[in-house]
Amino acid sequence: MEGSSDSVFARRVDRAVALATEKPSRLLAVVGPTASGKTDLAIAVCERIGGEIVSADSVQIYRHFDIGSGKPSAEERARAPHHLIDSFDPLEPIDAVGYARLAEAAIAEVRARGKVPVLCGGTFFWVRSLVLGLVDTPAADPVIRARHKEIAEQQGRPALHAMLAEKDPASAQRLHPNDVVRVSRALEVFELSGKPMSEWQAEHGFRETKIDAALVGVRTEPAELTERIARRVDGWLAQGWIDEVSSLVERGYGNARAMASVGYKEVHAFVRGELPREALRDAIVQSTRIFARRQRTWLNHANVEWL
Repeated sequence: MEGSSDSVFARRVDRAVALATEKPSRLLAVVGPTASGKTDLAIAVCERIGGEIVSADSVQIYRHFDIGSGKPSAEERARAPHHLIDSFDPLEPIDAVGYARLAEAAIAEVRARGKVPVLCGGTFFWVRSLVLGLVDTPAADPVIRARHKEIAEQQGRPALHAMLAEKDPASAQRLHPNDVVRVSRALEVFELSGKPMSEWQAEHGFRETKIDAALVGVRTEPAELTERIARRVDGWLAQGWIDEVSSLVERGYGNARAMASVGYKEVHAFVRGELPREALRDAIVQSTRIFARRQRTWLNHANVEWL
């Protein structure tokens, strides 16, 4: 960065550092749309305050999904230690409950060593679950989950999603058919309680704070964000993203939850012969732009200080 962009970044870092240090018990959380520069800001803050990053990214938490998740490089990890990256095999399930438990433990461990935890990531549902807590829904039922898994495997994931759409249209509209874990959970809650997950969430309201946190976001104009997304997609494709996805499929990870994430879904479609190579780049950029708009919408309802 040079010139004015350099000074803008410096001001962002100064403000984030102030928020992280003026009240030691408060957790700094760097959030924002994909490709907005969250990692750069979080690392710069950590270098100033002796911090360590606790990731809140539902793809980076999986091993082997590296290029298309924007996983921090070895050099970036050397500048600031990262937690909850490469923590799970791609076929292992991890939900918001499990993430919140792991994140709380990581935050406590970082603080116990006299360091400052900095939360950073684009999976805002996970951030919200950690900061505001989760809805007190019925406990998991392994029998129901096994039945859902069998339906998804034998009839296809859309069949399970269609079942949810009948019982809880609001949740079905919010969840992608490939997100089997959350589709199954929403359906499970209805089957156990007779009440849709969407109603449980509406009643909870996420109004009470579980962890004192200061949420900061990187302000990026839409046109600039589109350019950043396009440059990043071009770079990832040049780094071998297609080969990475082909390797993941060969290793049996084609049905992994992370394969349904933005970008990986499109590359996987190309690998399967369902998307022509000349359309791949634009398809990824478009889906990422849509995802970024959704992220901004979620964050507009949160108490975020935009820097």
